[in-house]
Amino acid sequence: MSTPHNSANKGDFAKTVLMPGDPLRAKFIAETFLENPRLVNNVRGVQGYTGTWKGKPVSVMASGMGMPSIGIYSYELFKEYDVENIIRIGSAGAYQPELKLFDVVLASGAYSESSFAKEQCGNTDEIIEPSASLNEKIKKAADNLGMKISEGTIHSSDVFYREKNINYLPKVVDELHCLAVEMESFALFSNAKVLGKNASCLLTISDSFVTPEITTAEQRQTAFTDMMKIALDAAIAE
Repeated sequence: MSTPHNSANKGDFAKTVLMPGDPLRAKFIAETFLENPRLVNNVRGVQGYTGTWKGKPVSVMASGMGMPSIGIYSYELFKEYDVENIIRIGSAGAYQPELKLFDVVLASGAYSESSFAKEQCGNTDEIIEPSASLNEKIKKAADNLGMKISEGTIHSSDVFYREKNINYLPKVVDELHCLAVEMESFALFSNAKVLGKNASCLLTISDSFVTPEITTAEQRQTAFTDMMKIALDAAIAE
């Protein structure tokens, strides 16, 4: 069994999949943390692996960048491969000054100006929420590890490069109090709701809109270990 975007067989994916954007980050997580990882998908270089963490099956697969990309991969995992839980683990730009580089953020909701949910299923909500039960597992895992996370609404944007005359910040920062911005979670949460599955989003701050700090590509690939460990423990939680 396969799809146009995934060559894995039925049963190749665990019930919980960690989903970074970058295929190299998926490879790093699999080779660094999982026991006996095996490559189950590499169509278009979008690598998916399954192994075990503390003796329990876990998968990790890249989503690519943006809502159309994660929309395809997460839908297929949920629908065709019987995945029950997807935890997006990604990078984000801070909107709030209290968030520093490498801080970890848990999304309590994803706001977007995107038409993804409307076009996919007729949902016109501007904010879509993640799975409450999966978020609780993530918060408990962080507590057990002694790691701090910030929780709040995030902004899922369709646009990375905006023209200077387009000022969207007053709404997302002042009105909605979004903590940070990324580009995927709104679509992931929409797919989960449509298909009756669970999705959450855990982010590491990689740059900031209020300070000049920024991480390198190598740091984004390998140094987000707090987020990775929290997600892995949440993935195997009962």
